Amino acid sequence: MLGWSVMINIIAVMLIYFYVPPNNSGMELLIPQVTVLGIFTLLALIAASGRLLDAVSDPLLAWFSDRSHHPGGRRIPFMRVAILPSVLFGMLVFFPLDYQESYRNVWWLAGIQSAFYLSLTVYIIPYNALLPELADSPEGKVRLSAWLSLAFVLGIILSSQAPLLADIIQHHMELANRHSAFQLAIGGLYLLGGLFMLIPIFVIDESRDCSSRPASTGLGNALKHILSNRNFLIFISADFSYFVALTIISGSMLYFVKVLLLLEEAVGGQVMGVMVLTSLLFYPLVIRLAGRLGKRRLVVWSLLALGVLMLGLSFLGKLPAGPRLQIFSFALLAAIPTAFLGVLPYAIIADISAKDGLETGQQKEAMFFAVRNFSTKLGQTLGVMAFAILTLWGKDPFHDLGIRMAALFGGLLCLVAGMVFTQFRE
Repeated sequence: MLGWSVMINIIAVMLIYFYVPPNNSGMELLIPQVTVLGIFTLLALIAASGRLLDAVSDPLLAWFSDRSHHPGGRRIPFMRVAILPSVLFGMLVFFPLDYQESYRNVWWLAGIQSAFYLSLTVYIIPYNALLPELADSPEGKVRLSAWLSLAFVLGIILSSQAPLLADIIQHHMELANRHSAFQLAIGGLYLLGGLFMLIPIFVIDESRDCSSRPASTGLGNALKHILSNRNFLIFISADFSYFVALTIISGSMLYFVKVLLLLEEAVGGQVMGVMVLTSLLFYPLVIRLAGRLGKRRLVVWSLLALGVLMLGLSFLGKLPAGPRLQIFSFALLAAIPTAFLGVLPYAIIADISAKDGLETGQQKEAMFFAVRNFSTKLGQTLGVMAFAILTLWGKDPFHDLGIRMAALFGGLLCLVAGMVFTQFRE
C-alpha cells in the first residue's frame, strides 16, 4: 500500500503543477493552454484518456485474478510482474520530450500515462482483493483497514515532499533547471515506492495466510450481480463524489500555497505531513467508534465536515490571519474527518464482499474492488479534468479565480457525497 500510494499520489500532487505551473514557479509551460470545444484543456483530456483506458481494464483483470488457479496464489503472481513497469512508466511521465510548450509532449504524456496506470492496476486490483481474505471478522477488517490507511497516508506524506526534495537537490547540485530538480526528486520517490511494493511479495504466502478458492462465475454475470447490490451502489456513488473532490483539492494544494498564500512550494509538503500525522492520532478512536456508532454514521459526519472545510479553502489569503496560520489550521481541522475516511471505506467494502461471498458461495473480492477502483479512477479523472479546466479562469498570483473555484467545487462535491451516503443500510 505504501509503495503504490507514493506512486499514485505523485501524479495527483505534481502532474498539473509540473506541466502547467504558475508564473511564479520558475518553470515553463510544457503543454499548450488551448481548449477543445471551448472548455476542455489538453491536459484535462490527457488525464481522462489515461485513467479511463485503465479503468475499463479493471473488471477484466479482477475476473482473471478471481478465477486464477496459479500455484503461487490468485493475487501475488499478478502483483509481482507489475512492479518494474510501474516504476519505469511512472518516472517517464515526468520526462517530457520538449521543455517548452509542445504538442509532442501531449502525445508523449498521453501514451506514457496510460502505460503507467495499466501497469499499476495489475498490482492494485489483486492487492486490494487480499483484504477480505486476510481478515475474517468485521473487527479484524477495521483493524487491517487502519493499517492500510496508515500506509496510504504515509505515501501521501512522502509524495508531497517532492517540492522539498527538489529544493534540496537543486541547491546542492546547483541545477539551473527547476524541471530537472523535480525529475530527480520524483524519480527517487518512484524507486522508493517500487521497493515498498516488493514487501508483500516476500511477506504474504497465500496458501498460508488466505482462505479462499477461485470463483467460477462468468465476467458478465459477476458484474451484473455486483451492480445489483444496493448498498454497494450507494457506497461507490458517494465514493465517486468524494474522490472527485479529493483529487481537485490535492491537485490544488501547491497552488493554494504558492498562488493564494504566496508561500514557498515546500510548505505544501509540510501541510500534508501535519494533516496526515495528526489524523493518525485519531485512528484508535476510529476503531473504537466504528463498533459503537456504526460505520455509516461516522462516514456521513466526516464527509459533511470535510466538505465545509474544503469550502473554506476558497477564502485563503483573504482571512485576517497569517498565511501559515490559515493553511495549517485547515490541516489540523481536516485531520479528524480524514482519519475516519481513511480507515472506514476499506472495511465497508470488505464487509460487503464478504457478505456476498457467504450468500452466493462465490468469492468475488477482486471484482468488488475492481468496480470500486473503476469508480475511484473515474472520480479522479473528472477531478483532474475539472481542476485543469478551472485553471483557465486564473492560476497565477492576483489572478486566482480558478483556484478559488476549485475549492468551492471540491467542497460542494464532498457535501453531496455525505448526503448520498445517508442512504446506506448498515
